[in-house]
Amino acid sequence: MPDSVLIAYYSKTGNTRRLAEAIQSATGGTLCEIEPAVAYPGSYHATLQQAQQEIRAAHRPEIRLPLESLEGFGTILVGTPIWWGTCAPPVATFLERADLAERRVALFCTHRGGGAGSLASDAAQLCAGATLPLLAMRGGPMSGGAPGAEISSWLRRIGLA
Repeated sequence: MPDSVLIAYYSKTGNTRRLAEAIQSATGGTLCEIEPAVAYPGSYHATLQQAQQEIRAAHRPEIRLPLESLEGFGTILVGTPIWWGTCAPPVATFLERADLAERRVALFCTHRGGGAGSLASDAAQLCAGATLPLLAMRGGPMSGGAPGAEISSWLRRIGLA
């Protein structure tokens, strides 16, 4: 399997997007935004209410990806905001449905101070290959750019630096 890197992410407010872009800059990987087929409400709080209902019901919203296939990517880095202690539902859909067999899978997330919650164990259930260490970064405006030292350390731990 080629060791090309795909950075697939979902971002509602832009925090996870900025982290994905910083990871892309460090790895030279290909960015791929995971988008729900039906957009979440404009209000952040309405989005969180909807997400809480989806998470409780284990609902997997339909998603759109700009890629036809994951062929050619040996490493998949998956980014998500932490909602209600786990990944955003569009990311759960991606992890469950994408063909991630025989690929290295690592997750990264942004949070508002509560840490990664149960993301590691939840992701391992959704995708058996998602066992590499995860990167959890506090969200909000990243003043002065993304925290490069944490990204570099994480990339070393997962064997990409």
